[in-house]
Amino acid sequence: MANNIGVYLHIPFCKRKCAYCDFFSGHGDAAAFDRYEAQLLHSIDEWGAKAGETVTSVYVGGGTPSVLGDDRLCRLLHAVKQAFRVATDAEVTLEVNPESGKALDFCKLRAAGFNRVSVGLQSAIAREIAVLERLHTPQEAKETVQRACAAGFENISLDLMLGIPYQTKESLRRSVDFCVACGVRHLSCYLLKIEEGTRFFAMRDALPLPDEDAQAELYLEAVSYLEQHGLCQYEISNFAVPGFESRHNTRYWQCGEYIGIGPSAHSFYHGKRFYYPRDMRQFEAGTVMDDGTGGDVEEYILLALRLKAGLRFGDYEQRFGKRLSSAILQKISRYAKMGLMECDDRHAHFTPQGFLVSNTILADILL
Repeated sequence: MANNIGVYLHIPFCKRKCAYCDFFSGHGDAAAFDRYEAQLLHSIDEWGAKAGETVTSVYVGGGTPSVLGDDRLCRLLHAVKQAFRVATDAEVTLEVNPESGKALDFCKLRAAGFNRVSVGLQSAIAREIAVLERLHTPQEAKETVQRACAAGFENISLDLMLGIPYQTKESLRRSVDFCVACGVRHLSCYLLKIEEGTRFFAMRDALPLPDEDAQAELYLEAVSYLEQHGLCQYEISNFAVPGFESRHNTRYWQCGEYIGIGPSAHSFYHGKRFYYPRDMRQFEAGTVMDDGTGGDVEEYILLALRLKAGLRFGDYEQRFGKRLSSAILQKISRYAKMGLMECDDRHAHFTPQGFLVSNTILADILL
């Protein structure tokens, strides 16, 4: 990946912020969208002038990018293609929420070069959607997927949340069945994390949340049930029909380089990590915060072990010019005996049970 990069554009607008959401986003009107588009176009041009690498993935996320409307989104993608050297087969993803996605012209987006759509479903159960304060119905999500398919999109992902209020194994299976019936090739399944500053954080003592054991059971149920439907786990929270793994997100986990543009967007470029503050005015001022170097041994191991393929020893040796330390190998072997990891002479990776406690294990491995 040394000679290619990814580009991420952050769209910091939502019609309404969900109760669990900690991403940088807020409400905006047409005038705010236009101002932000102009600033983003300027920043795209600036970064394009600095970066000579081939761009093999573009990801437009948020927030809710679909609130901008297809004309603005098409102009932004056109600007990326003009400013950067974008590969003809680049993966180009657009995040869409079903509520705002109703107004999108998917044919226009497809013609502009978007070829992957990620739809924020979170649950197919009306009660669960309501407590998450989502603005859509399951039927609207299904119609969004159908409209994208009709426009020629074959690479479509849906988001599901695990461990949410009122969720049971049975309701989780119903949500997975819904996604499978939609014909999507990719699912992201994230365990709910209560973040400080969100409405869920303020409500946390009153929320009917599953305990840690129940959350673990829901996660393992998701892994097993998705595998039965041909959606194979390739990362701790991501599942795909083989060949439809997210190339852009996989870049992050393989310590590939990327440029993030927009308030709160992070970058890893030329060995350095940096980010824009979570502040619109500072983004407009071009303020970028240094976050140190990236891609060192610890970071590489930590990110590689997020993937089901895990840490490949040959890749590690090629990147760092040395073998993995015997101390780390001994710890991996110990966790393998516990059934939390698997390893052979070529690679090591977590089992589904190991993914549940991966943070604790990684902290020990990287001591």
